[in-house]
Amino acid sequence: MLEESFRWYGPEDPVSLSFIRQTGATAVYNALHDIPYGQPWPAEAIRARRQLIEKAGLRWNVVESVPVHEDIKLAQGNYRTYLDHYATTLRALAREGVTTVIYNFMPVLDWVRTDLQFVLPDGSECLRFDPVHFAAFELFALRRAGAEAEYTAEQVKAAQLFWESMGAAARDAFTAGIIDSFPGTKMGLTLDRLRATLAQYHGFSRDDLKANLAGFLRHVTPVAEEVGVRLAIHPDDPPFSILGLPRVVSTETDLNDILRMHEGSANGLCFCTGSLGVRPDNDLPAMIRRFADRIHAVHLRAVAREPGGVFYEADHLAGVVDMPAVIHELIKEQVRRQRAGRTDWRLPFRPDHGHTMLDDLAKPRPANPGYSCLGRMRGLAELRGVICGLMACDRLG
Repeated sequence: MLEESFRWYGPEDPVSLSFIRQTGATAVYNALHDIPYGQPWPAEAIRARRQLIEKAGLRWNVVESVPVHEDIKLAQGNYRTYLDHYATTLRALAREGVTTVIYNFMPVLDWVRTDLQFVLPDGSECLRFDPVHFAAFELFALRRAGAEAEYTAEQVKAAQLFWESMGAAARDAFTAGIIDSFPGTKMGLTLDRLRATLAQYHGFSRDDLKANLAGFLRHVTPVAEEVGVRLAIHPDDPPFSILGLPRVVSTETDLNDILRMHEGSANGLCFCTGSLGVRPDNDLPAMIRRFADRIHAVHLRAVAREPGGVFYEADHLAGVVDMPAVIHELIKEQVRRQRAGRTDWRLPFRPDHGHTMLDDLAKPRPANPGYSCLGRMRGLAELRGVICGLMACDRLG
């Protein structure tokens, strides 16, 4: 079986470790979210977190994530110090036996949605991205110079109508949902701070970002290999440019380029079917077949696409992701690893995001959007069923 996991945001997470254990998951993806970006993680804090998780009968199998400081992405300021701090953190994690580390290389903002409580026909709520609504944010809240040229006249008009339909309080809530909704970390980002950070990327190209990612890997991957850590880069979410910024982890070609930056197995992937599934040109089962031996962690979720570039989080077995085909490729890779005698043969996965549903709808909305308990538990149960069914079919020939 693939290793069933759940994301946990630490002691303040309303979804407790005891609740997670009741879902049937045996491990958690976790991070020390209270450590400021760029600072090394103290060994004693890592040890205390691992012991807390193990006391609950679970295993800390994946770090999600050790954030990459913005100076590293820009290769400016104190980036060399932050690279050294990153390496120090990898060593400290390895000493505690936590050896799979997810990171991303998205400039300025990590994942972005325009609606954190989109109501589906069945009454449950999900995360949604609408390019017209994002245009309203760019044009009328952020007022980013040059943004209008990136949208059609129809989109600009629709964005203005959407913006004008909201009152002041609704506009503030909408803006906050975009710039400060990243789960686990609330940085209190303001529009002025966002503008200042964007200004640092003026004239910054896609090639620049790729070169700086390569520089990051040159520095930290040898350390990861030395201490037995597997690095897993998360795809861009969404997998296309936003805010006029380059993104370099969105397509099969992007992933291939990254893996070629350092050929060692420590340089690997977090394969997120939701992020990659937004693009119709990404063939997910084929990508798993191509990169299978470098996949170190898995996020399983599905998305539904609508006209105009709109997408939202679908049920885990719905939407455009062929989940049985994806899972079958992962099972086959796990079997290959077992036969090859690999110690890391078991692939960890977690149900990524989940609908707010049932009793969770009566509770305050989750501080970590997309991470209410019941929707993810439903997803885990559905994915477990697919895994068991496929494994049974394989045994029957």
